[in-house]
Amino acid sequence: MSDFIQKVISNHLGASLISFHPVSGGCINDSYHIKTNNGGYFLKWNKKELLEMFRVEKKGLALLNEHSPVHSPKVISFGEMDDKSYLLTEWIEKGGQNTRFWENFVRNLALQHQVTMDQFGLDHDNFIGSLPQSNKQHHSWHSFFINERLKPQLNMASSKGLIDLGTQKKFDSLFNQLEELIPDEPPALIHGDLWSGNFMINSEGEASIFDPAVHYGHRETKLAFTQLFGGFSSELYHYYNEEYPLAPGFDERVDIHNLYPLLVHVNLFGSSYLSGINQTLRRFS
Repeated sequence: MSDFIQKVISNHLGASLISFHPVSGGCINDSYHIKTNNGGYFLKWNKKELLEMFRVEKKGLALLNEHSPVHSPKVISFGEMDDKSYLLTEWIEKGGQNTRFWENFVRNLALQHQVTMDQFGLDHDNFIGSLPQSNKQHHSWHSFFINERLKPQLNMASSKGLIDLGTQKKFDSLFNQLEELIPDEPPALIHGDLWSGNFMINSEGEASIFDPAVHYGHRETKLAFTQLFGGFSSELYHYYNEEYPLAPGFDERVDIHNLYPLLVHVNLFGSSYLSGINQTLRRFS
């Protein structure tokens, strides 16, 4: 393992390896904090066949680095070596939040969400976790959400025997109501997988976000996702509404937006996540 790491940092940094330590938190890749004679770096790798996953992550981080005031790690390189594919980035040192942490983070997040395009989606597909995520562009968010988010996950779950016909029919009923249930919004640049595991406080006391599934989507979907597994202060929503107010009734729409990440979890981890989906669907069937 040390030979592989030394090759990567020699090729891209011209540095010498001092030490390397595994980093916890991910369930897809092998991840390490690398210490060299010219500083620290983050390196993760997987099978050679998964190079595309790192290629689009690099593009997503570059998009955030270019357009978002929220910090994301800078990519140094990605590629193939031996039987592995890998991604090498700067190392983000953990710290403690400063006194205006939530206000600064949320105002910057709101500014990120004001970066827009003329269509929902992206000019390339990427991944949500280890699952493929289609970003085919649509002029309507409702069409994008149904055809590029919910239906692909439903089809995958159905092929695995995790979703029955009754549940699929309830989704069809919801699809017919989405246009009137969710307010129109311009496409917003969103991280795409913003939960507490892809978010940390850096050594400057500011927020850093990483492992993106970037696209131009409905900004409510990402604010809804922050409520699904916890880890975010209620101050987030207070400051967000000061900076970039949401349409009235957001709290009633959260569960609709979270159908997508819940379906992703069904496909990744099994049917235990179906209860939350069915609870939401019962409101609209």
